[in-house]
Amino acid sequence: MTQQSTRQETTSKKRCHWCTNDELYIRYHDEEWGVPCHDDQTLFEFLILEGAQAGLNWLAILKRREGYRNALAGFDVQKVARFDEADVERLLNDKGIIRNRLKINSAITNARAFIKVQQEFGSFDAYIWQFVNHHPIINHWQTMDEVPVTTPESDAMSKDLKKRGFKYVGSTICYAYMQAMGMVNDHITSCTSYKIGVERVSPEAC
Repeated sequence: MTQQSTRQETTSKKRCHWCTNDELYIRYHDEEWGVPCHDDQTLFEFLILEGAQAGLNWLAILKRREGYRNALAGFDVQKVARFDEADVERLLNDKGIIRNRLKINSAITNARAFIKVQQEFGSFDAYIWQFVNHHPIINHWQTMDEVPVTTPESDAMSKDLKKRGFKYVGSTICYAYMQAMGMVNDHITSCTSYKIGVERVSPEAC
């Protein structure tokens, strides 16, 4: 397939209205958003990135994703959990990430809480997916206006994460996390990725 035909195919795809023409956003929408994730390292990565997004737009975080990867030891939860005040000061001077002390401290706090969950449940995956009964919720939204910002599931997740010491895990952030990690399929029904998502979460795939 030529570069031109690939570009034409990318342009012709129907996508959720929030997906702009930014190439980074398109790749994220087509390849990651709503894809069921059961990998603990990726689950940790997005827990940090969703918390960093608070008060900002997601594209701003995507553009700094590589910066976060470099700053946070490739999202190695064990290494981040060992970060100390010197690391906090280093991160506050890192232009590749959002330089907010509360968010930086929360990344370290969440890494330590994440490890405790892994120790209790065997994996963070086993813990977090219980909030959707270990199977993705398939929604049938026709417009983005129908998509909620919180649900009873995200409320329950937020409440339990807070109880376990996690920070930046309000219900809205938790629901965005659920969408990103494929715990819910919130692609609108006219989006090309919607049907792919429905097929992907067949009982055999999960």
